[in-house]
Amino acid sequence: MVAIHSVGVIGAGTMGNGIAHVAARSGFKVILHDVEQASLDRAISTITKNLDREIAKGKISVDDKSSALSRITPTVQNAAIVEVDFIIEAVIEDFGTKSKVFQAMDQIARPGAILASNTSSISITKLASRTKRADKVIGMHFMNPVPMMPLVEIVKGLATSDETYQTTKQLAASLGKTPVEVNDFPGFVSNRVLMPMINEAIYCVMEGVGTVEAVDSIMKLGMNHPMGPLSLADLIGLDVCLDIMEVLHSGLGDSKYRPCPLLRKMVDAGLLGRKSGHGFYKY
Repeated sequence: MVAIHSVGVIGAGTMGNGIAHVAARSGFKVILHDVEQASLDRAISTITKNLDREIAKGKISVDDKSSALSRITPTVQNAAIVEVDFIIEAVIEDFGTKSKVFQAMDQIARPGAILASNTSSISITKLASRTKRADKVIGMHFMNPVPMMPLVEIVKGLATSDETYQTTKQLAASLGKTPVEVNDFPGFVSNRVLMPMINEAIYCVMEGVGTVEAVDSIMKLGMNHPMGPLSLADLIGLDVCLDIMEVLHSGLGDSKYRPCPLLRKMVDAGLLGRKSGHGFYKY
């Protein structure tokens, strides 16, 4: 098992800043990379606010916050990741984009570094094939919001070594997460179960079976879900939901994974949920 002292995070969006947050809070040096300085500035602002919330809840001290922030180095220079032991990609859920990131990481990162993807549905084996270190490529799927959710799905590709898996499992535990191993199939376990439920909830609205509020209320009050599926879709991002359904549909070839036309229409209209201020609900 490889000792991990520093972590690189590629992508400073919702998932990336959450991963950087928990890594820095757990004592790791973090290089947070994004192509836009504005994204990095927003990420540091978000991390700061979330650390303040943890102070207010008595989970950490003011000194803990200062120490965590001091461990994060935001940068637009991807060459900075040459320093780190473990890199986590957290860019958009698109195979083409992720492939380019993995090819770049493979060229820049030191030979022993592990390359992980926070993908929620895309094949780790395919991403690993874009590198010359397939044995050191693995999936590390965090849940949103990262600082609060305990699960990390650990996904082994066809060539992922046991050493890489054990190192990743230990890192997840060091971040205060519960690692659960799953196999490399489209959507893994979490989204293969969750996304068809969200998709079916959208069909219920499209076909007039129930209103948005009715569907969410039934799932919360009748199934004991903490959040209704349509509220959850807004939180995840309807564009992300559509991307994952497309991966499931194409990867598994079953019509039951066909994205609901209403989901596609809303994404086309720019109604993406919380990130755009309007999805199934207004924010």
